Amino acid sequence: MSTPTTGQVRLSLDAMGGDHGPSVVIPGAALALERHPDIQFLLYGDSTAIEAELARFPALKAKAEVRHTDVSITMEEKPSQALRRGRFKSSMWQSIDAVKKDEAHAAVSAGNTGALMAMSRFCLRMMQGIDRPALACLWPTARGESIVLDVGASIGAEAENLVDMAIMGSAMARIVFDIERPSVGLLNVGVEEVKGVEQVKEAARILREANLPNLSYHGFIEGDDIGRGTTDVVVIEGFAGNIMLKTAEGTAKQIADYLKAAIGRSFWAKIGYLFARGAFAALKAKMDPRAVNGAVFLGLDGIVVKSHGGTDAMGYASAIEVAYDMVKYELLAKITKALADRGEWVLPGASTRMVEAMDNQPAGGAGEMTEGS
Repeated sequence: MSTPTTGQVRLSLDAMGGDHGPSVVIPGAALALERHPDIQFLLYGDSTAIEAELARFPALKAKAEVRHTDVSITMEEKPSQALRRGRFKSSMWQSIDAVKKDEAHAAVSAGNTGALMAMSRFCLRMMQGIDRPALACLWPTARGESIVLDVGASIGAEAENLVDMAIMGSAMARIVFDIERPSVGLLNVGVEEVKGVEQVKEAARILREANLPNLSYHGFIEGDDIGRGTTDVVVIEGFAGNIMLKTAEGTAKQIADYLKAAIGRSFWAKIGYLFARGAFAALKAKMDPRAVNGAVFLGLDGIVVKSHGGTDAMGYASAIEVAYDMVKYELLAKITKALADRGEWVLPGASTRMVEAMDNQPAGGAGEMTEGS
């Protein structure tokens, strides 16, 4: 796929995706445009609904082109159903197809995660040398943020897939964190080399011996290392990664509920809150999922970003900004270069996951994070 040769970044949006459709997508695009005036938008979906929202944002209307589609993909459809019903004609497919045709540099959707993965894979295909995609998200840590992948694009992983994830995740980290050699850790049940399943141990051996120029292999890390920010990139297979993500979301919401209950328990607790509300505001901002919204499907021959399905305009703007950065700082070129540096250490797998197997992926993937309070 091409990268922009001018100052303009063209993004295609699935305006019908997510729980709220154009009522969130359009205000989110308007907010992103305020921050990045060099964005142009292609908006796919029901033109009547889109135009009604666009009327409120004249600056966005001047930088956007609406392309009508009669079909939109629901959040409940299985990937195989979505492909049969929406291939070629849905707002989701056409927003991805715009990337394939070089009409857009990246696509953004808040729609059904499994359907988006299936359509992206069928439409864009995989990068040469990559067997399967991975979904990479930003994860708040004590040190700032880390990139975690895979959080739900596929189930299971061979050693070669884990190494591919390390390479692709480090390429994304070089853009997001502006560092030359991001540190990469393999999530495991312990840090000792004898622990873990064979695929993880073999991936560790490859990464250790390859000494790749664009990443610094840290070794095994455990679950508590994620929150500490021990490494810039955390690699885990998609099934466990999705469970880990959903557990973290639930825990964050549980803590927020505990705090609300404690503050409202007595008069003195409410007085104490008034004195500490600055600290509570900082905590809320740190835990706000909207600030880190936007997971990237890595391994595709094109850039596709998944927004949380239930996010608001601020969260959707964050997903657009992720897509903007991936284009502006040439994610695909960085991954291609890193794969070339991989050389003979990894032989790409030959298997291809069928659509029926995609139907068995973790429900919702990374896109249905609870928004929290």
